[in-house]
Amino acid sequence: MNTEQLISELSFKAIRSSGPGGQHVNKTASKVGVSFNLETSEALSETEKERIYNKLSPKISSEGIITLQCGETRSQHRNKAIVIERLVELIQKNLKVAKPRKKTKPSKGAIEKRLKSKKENALKKSHRKPPKIE
Repeated sequence: MNTEQLISELSFKAIRSSGPGGQHVNKTASKVGVSFNLETSEALSETEKERIYNKLSPKISSEGIITLQCGETRSQHRNKAIVIERLVELIQKNLKVAKPRKKTKPSKGAIEKRLKSKKENALKKSHRKPPKIE
């Protein structure tokens, strides 16, 4: 994955932010939306695109576009930096291949310890019962 090329392929949109903030919110477009077209991207190889499609299918639109928004701060520039960081992190995280789990067996000592504690608990519980009258 070529991060610099990926960032150059992003398209940004400034949106009026919602929520508290008074007059500032009403007159400035500080919220930033970023969209990344996965199908036409040259920053990712075909196998990387396929892996991202499989892992992020709910977040990808029918046109193959990933969209994120950020309106956390009052500054448009800070929001833009935050949303770029989030998108790059999201893509990098979903490109990683999970290592296959190796099956392991518990050691003999661990098995013996478990069985011993089970027997002790069973004895404890059997001693709590009232004696049988014959």
